[in-house]
Amino acid sequence: MESDASSEVNGNGVASPRSYAMTSSPGRDLPAFEDESELIGGLGEENNRMEEEEDGEELFGANFERDYQVNPALDRYDSDILDDSEYSALSEGDRRAAEERMRRRDREEGRGLGRMRRGLLYDSDEDDEDRPARRRRLAERAAEGAVADEEMVESIENLEDMRGHSVKEWVTMLGPKTEIYNRFKNFLRTFVDDKGHNLYREKIRQMCEVNRQSFEVDYNFLAAEEQVLAFFLPEAPTEILKIFDEAAKDVVLSMYPQYERITSEIHVRITDLPLMENIRSLRQLHLNQLIRTAGVVTCATGVLPQLSLVKYDCIKCNYVLGPFIQTYDNEVKPGTCPECQSNGPFQINMEETVYKNYQRITIQESPGKIDAGRLPRSKDTVLLGDLCDTCKPGDEVEVTGTYSNSYDGSLNTANGFPVFATVIIANHIAKKDKIVLQGLTDDDIKAIIALSKDERVGERIIASIAPSIYGHAEIKRAIALSLFGGEAKNPGQKHRVRGDINILVCGDPGTAKSQFLKYTEKIAPRAVYTTGQGASAVGLTAYVQRSPVTKEWTLEAGALVLADKGVCIIDEFDKMNDQDRTSIHEAMEQQSISISKAGIVTSLQARCAVIAAANPIGGRYDPSLTFSENVDLTEPILSRFDILCIVRDQVDPIQDQHLAKFVIQSHVNHHPSNDDEDRALLPELTFSRYLTYKRDNNELLLYVLKQLMQEQIAYLRSRFTTDIDTVEIPEKELQQKARQINIHNLVPFYSSDLFKAHNFLHEKKRKLIIQKLARS
Repeated sequence: MESDASSEVNGNGVASPRSYAMTSSPGRDLPAFEDESELIGGLGEENNRMEEEEDGEELFGANFERDYQVNPALDRYDSDILDDSEYSALSEGDRRAAEERMRRRDREEGRGLGRMRRGLLYDSDEDDEDRPARRRRLAERAAEGAVADEEMVESIENLEDMRGHSVKEWVTMLGPKTEIYNRFKNFLRTFVDDKGHNLYREKIRQMCEVNRQSFEVDYNFLAAEEQVLAFFLPEAPTEILKIFDEAAKDVVLSMYPQYERITSEIHVRITDLPLMENIRSLRQLHLNQLIRTAGVVTCATGVLPQLSLVKYDCIKCNYVLGPFIQTYDNEVKPGTCPECQSNGPFQINMEETVYKNYQRITIQESPGKIDAGRLPRSKDTVLLGDLCDTCKPGDEVEVTGTYSNSYDGSLNTANGFPVFATVIIANHIAKKDKIVLQGLTDDDIKAIIALSKDERVGERIIASIAPSIYGHAEIKRAIALSLFGGEAKNPGQKHRVRGDINILVCGDPGTAKSQFLKYTEKIAPRAVYTTGQGASAVGLTAYVQRSPVTKEWTLEAGALVLADKGVCIIDEFDKMNDQDRTSIHEAMEQQSISISKAGIVTSLQARCAVIAAANPIGGRYDPSLTFSENVDLTEPILSRFDILCIVRDQVDPIQDQHLAKFVIQSHVNHHPSNDDEDRALLPELTFSRYLTYKRDNNELLLYVLKQLMQEQIAYLRSRFTTDIDTVEIPEKELQQKARQINIHNLVPFYSSDLFKAHNFLHEKKRKLIIQKLARS
């Protein structure tokens, strides 16, 4: 019979169920079934039994209420086994209180959370109706995107196991997307800072008070709480930020249900990304990743409407097609009309199309952060939504966004091979002044307040200006005044008087003029450094160029515009052309730059202080001439400088000695082998022997005496026009100068031949030193 059964086939050439059941497990003793229905029924029961074993015992079957009927034979306890001598009967209220305490204990110790998603709080006492095996199967199917009903999706627990998928593919699947959504929503609801404040609930409240549509999330806080989300965010920023925005909107609407009437979108702005990239270091590696870079805004277009959801009208049948989702790098157009099956033409339905704000800016590397001999690089940045008009040309900003690429046909025409233009899709923008304020700690604020109460705070500030430069106290005072500035006045809103202080430093070469300017560039909150030889009129003010993207004329900011609310430093001011120098007249006085070029008539702000340095005519400053005669500058430009500083390189052995001591002290302090012994030797006027090498005291005294006589002669000639035959100076003045060089006995000098050879005479009674001048 087995041989007959094994060869039995149906009309289609396929083994019948009976023969398959008997031959599928050779060597086993199988029961004989009378007919096929009995065999099929047995297989069905076997499958049901296997499914029950997998899913667990089915407690809620038919007539399950019979299990709760009273049965006196079974509803009793064996007193020999049950020990209830130490326990009393609990009331219903006591039992609920005890269960609540046990649940609270489990939450605090992290127990009993196996059935919940990791990272979520134990905030629900309701039991899950789904069985474990069913929930596991749903999670696996959701990870593959096979479940369409989101209410039936259980978020997967092992989010970091991407199962061979890339991050971008993984986060777009329904299961991981749901888990990311729930984790971030829980992060916004439950994150508490060090002071115990619910940080993001407070930020959402502040956002809603001013009717904004975005709030900031610190990346470091996110990484501390949700490491997986912080790992996914830089790798797939476009997809992750979209999920974050949806979760944030859900949290906002749960707090303020009517806020959707204010704005339909909520955006999450990521701040404090740990890695800072330079503009010139952006490469193919950074494409489609979240980056953070810094630069100066040099160009900004107007705020333009960008298509978001587009609807088209069919010209032939007036049928409305759409909506189509329009992206920034791809234009979406309908193919055929589903109503009349025509290929168009189609026209945009202006009334039903949804627009959003769009602006394009250009950020350039900061001039002070570029290596010598390199040109500054720039990068286009796209601002969307409420980021538009948050910065203007001249602002130094930090941009956090997605480094993306777009096809540019003009580049292919120029280069001859496929090239993609890169652009930054901004997510967050922070200005430099705000960045500085964010870095202040409570201790810094207390120190600043305590310093403001110091009566000598002005002198302390002046003493801290350029400490590596010896002397020049007046120039340091002028720089301090310029950095802090005055108060602008506009009485009656009729006439504005600038508060910034302009400085011109003029003097002999080698007197640290450029060092003062370099120091100012480093400490000023915003400073733009340029030279007169390398600056032109448009480079200092502004110029107009055609935008390669929008084909419209746009303004490019110059040095004075970039230094708005800062300092513009111009070295070699005397080397500028008169025409270029004339262009800054308005900027220095009115603090604005008027433009009327290529159809653009506007005025740019240039609210900055100008600190310039110039050399006198002939190389050295002549004290016998006026200031305007010493410099090759016109009166209008000189009148715009509030402080004129003159630096002279005078031959003075005493000052030279102090200068040498200061310079050597500075080198000793910064020498690697500096120790206490070297520092102890320095105060003994250690290098004075080099200043007086092969010289005696009489020569030094003669030099000092000649200087005193020259000053007295200049004074007398300024008061009297008659010829001067004799010059007299008090003996006391020479004694004071002599003490400064450690010479206290002047008697040998008065009786020396050197003293008499220069026509000097000492009168002891009158205590005067007299010199007879020879007539020319």
